Amino acid sequence: MERYEVHKVLAEYEDTLESLRNAIDPDTLLKRYQDLNAVMQDPEFWKNTKEAKKTSKEANQIKGKVDALKKLENDYQNVVDWFEIAEEQSEEWSILETDIDRLRKELKAFEIETLLNGPYDDSNAIVELHPGAGGTEAQDWCDMLFRMYQHYAQKKSYKVEILDYQSGDEAGIKSVTMHVKGPYAYGYLKAERGVHRLVRISPFDSNARRHTSFASVDIMPELDDEIELDIKDDELKIDVYRSSGAGGQSVNTTDSAVRITHLPSGIVVTCQNERSQIKNRETALSILKAKLMQEEIRRQEEEVKSIKGEQKDIAWGSQIRSYVFHPYQMVKDHRTNHEIGNVEAVMDGDLDALINAYLKKGDAS
Repeated sequence: MERYEVHKVLAEYEDTLESLRNAIDPDTLLKRYQDLNAVMQDPEFWKNTKEAKKTSKEANQIKGKVDALKKLENDYQNVVDWFEIAEEQSEEWSILETDIDRLRKELKAFEIETLLNGPYDDSNAIVELHPGAGGTEAQDWCDMLFRMYQHYAQKKSYKVEILDYQSGDEAGIKSVTMHVKGPYAYGYLKAERGVHRLVRISPFDSNARRHTSFASVDIMPELDDEIELDIKDDELKIDVYRSSGAGGQSVNTTDSAVRITHLPSGIVVTCQNERSQIKNRETALSILKAKLMQEEIRRQEEEVKSIKGEQKDIAWGSQIRSYVFHPYQMVKDHRTNHEIGNVEAVMDGDLDALINAYLKKGDAS
C-alpha cells in the first residue's frame, strides 16, 4: 500500500467514525447509562425482578456500544501513530498494513451492528428449516442449508443447539429446529427468513438432469421471560413420543420427546433434544411463544403492506435467494441484487456479505 493510499484510507476511516458517532450519539447514550446505573444502585432495585432484568439488559447494551466505539477510536489513533512511525521506518510498514486491515473489519462490523436496533435484534435466534415439494431433492437441499447455517454460527462463535431433527426418507432432512445463541444472533439471522432456491445437476437423477429445489427458512427471536403471552392450558394439545434422528437418536429410549399443538392457531412445535420430558416441554413452549409473537409481527407487517397497497408474497414463488450450481455458479439475493460467484464459500457459511447487504438496504424487520 502506497503512502498516498494510506492517507486516503485514514481519511475515509475518520469520516466513518464521525458517521458512527452521529448515528449512536455516545453522549446521549452515556447519560442514559448513568441514569440507569443510578437506578441500579437503589437497595430496592432487585425487588421487581422483571424490571430489574430489563434495566440491567439495557444498561449492558448501552455500555457495550459506547465501549465498542471507544475501542474503535483508540484503534484508529494507534494506526495514525503507526503511520507516522512507518513513514520514517519502512520495516514497520507491514505492521501498519495489518493494523489497517484489522481496523477496516472492526469498523465494518460495528457499522452493521448500529443497524441492529430492533426490539429483538440482540436476542438469541430459533431457526427452522423445512424442504419444499420435491421429496429427496428438496430434503437434501434442506440438509445443505442446515450445514451452511452451522458453519455460519461457528464463524460467528455462536453456540448451536439442535432442538428437533427429522431425517429424510432417503437422504437429507424433513425438518430441523435449531437454537442459535450469541450476540445479535436474531438481528443477523433474520435476514435469512424466506424461501431459498437451489439449481443444480441432481446427484439423485441417473440421467444427470438439472433440478430446482426449494426450502423455507424461518427465524424467530428467543423471547425474554418478561414478555407475556396469554396461552391457556385448554388451548394446548400435548403429545409425547420417542425421540429419533440426529437430535435424539442417542438421547434416550423413553417417550420424552414432546409435540405441542396450539389449537387456536394450528401451530405445532416439537422438541426432543433432552432426556427429560419436562425440559423438552419447557423448550417447546418457549418455541411456541416465539412463533406466536412472530405471527403477530407478521400480521402487523401485512396490515402496513395493505395500507401501502403492496402485494402479498406468494409462498414458493417468492424466493429471497437463489443458489445456482449449474450451468454457472452464483448466489444471488433477490432483495438486494447482491451476487457472489463463490458458491462453495457461501455454503461453507460465508454469509456476511449477503446479510450485511440486506441490513444496509434497510428492509430488515
